[in-house]
Amino acid sequence: MNLEKLTTETRNEETMRLDELSTAEVARIMNQEDQKVAVAVEKELASITTVIDNIIKSFKAGGRLIYMGAGTSGRLGVLDAAECVPTFSADPSMVQGLIAGGMEAMTVAVEGAEDSKEFGESDLKAISLTADDIVIGIAASGRTPYVIGGLEYATKVGATTATLSCNKEAEISQYATYPIEVDAGPEILTGSTRLKSGTAQKLVLNMLSTISMIGIGKVYQNLMVDVKPTNEKLEERSKRIIMQATECSYEKASLTFIEADQQVKLAIVMILTDSTKEEATEKLTKANGFIRKTI
Repeated sequence: MNLEKLTTETRNEETMRLDELSTAEVARIMNQEDQKVAVAVEKELASITTVIDNIIKSFKAGGRLIYMGAGTSGRLGVLDAAECVPTFSADPSMVQGLIAGGMEAMTVAVEGAEDSKEFGESDLKAISLTADDIVIGIAASGRTPYVIGGLEYATKVGATTATLSCNKEAEISQYATYPIEVDAGPEILTGSTRLKSGTAQKLVLNMLSTISMIGIGKVYQNLMVDVKPTNEKLEERSKRIIMQATECSYEKASLTFIEADQQVKLAIVMILTDSTKEEATEKLTKANGFIRKTI
């Protein structure tokens, strides 16, 4: 295994004396390096857009978005998938994160798991991967066997494949139809890819899931109208969203929220179109969930 050519393994010339610097100096350098990440992501916007369009295509076909990775990459995928449930009321199966070694690996390293192609394949078999799904392999190094095994199996099944790596000409890119390669330069701490590489991955994953959800009608204006009100804070946020979307009073928003069985989107359509719950439900169904198409 030759890691010398990987940007993520290269030493950063700006931090060769890291252990001699003051806390303030290290913080300044780290902040400067972090600022390079967004610029690196910007260079991959065309590739990111293509992947998002394919995620939307999968969702509309009834397919799922499956992230898979190891270590930090896997944890970030699991995190992004988990956040889709409360933010967009997505079914937990709609966006899934698979991590080498299973959920135990979220907090404790599972030795050797990322080096097995077979584990990548078996994890996808366990969720009954189909041709309607899209699999996105995440690996900062761009060479993780677990991810490659998953991508190979996904290709056999006929699922759409994409990758997210932090090295150019990454090995995993060869196993995907739609690769994304974000090179933010060497880490301040050599090889610690939870730093800039992790930030780059988080930024891209934010875009993939959020923009895909916009593309299937889970956003109106800039409001998360499919938020799942699972606690008091989110119930109040839901009422504020209804008020912001319709310019109604708090009292009106609260009453309609209850009448709509705490479905924010439905409450908004009821108010905007002066409809009953049943009528608003029908309007949303015909509009494929897009509020704007009901008005």
